[in-house]
Amino acid sequence: MRTALFPGSFDPFTAGHEAIVRRALALFDKIYIAVGVNTDKKYMFSIEERLKIIRNFFPDDKRIEPVSYSGMTVDLCHQLNTRFIIRGIRNAADLDYEQTIAAVNQTLDPQIETILLLADSQHRDISSTLIREQLSHQSN
Repeated sequence: MRTALFPGSFDPFTAGHEAIVRRALALFDKIYIAVGVNTDKKYMFSIEERLKIIRNFFPDDKRIEPVSYSGMTVDLCHQLNTRFIIRGIRNAADLDYEQTIAAVNQTLDPQIETILLLADSQHRDISSTLIREQLSHQSN
C-alpha cells in the first residue's frame, strides 16, 4: 500500500487543504493528515477540534486518517511507515519555504520524499490565517 503524510497545523483545515488531499488520493492509497502540536504556539482551535473538522471533511473515506503529533515530521513518517510527505503550494513564498523544509527532511532521512502539489486557482488565496481572521471578526 502506498501511503503519504500531509502535515500541518490546520488551524483550521480549509477547502484548499481538502483539495490537495483529494488530488493526492490519485497518487496514494492512504493519506495520514497529521495535525501538528506545538506547545509554544497559540491555536484558535484545540487539537480535538482540528481533528474533528478534518473528519467532517472526509466522513466515510477510509483512505484518510487524521492523526496528531508533536516533534519531527520525519519521525512520524517512520512511525507510520511512510516515505512521502505531501505539501500544498499557493505561491512563490510557499515554494521557498517548502523547499527549505523538504531539504531539512531529506537531510534527516534521504528516503523521505516531499511531493509538492500546486493549489488549484480557486483555492490559491485561501489560508488558515485568513480564515482565522474572518472567524475572529464574526465572533466580535
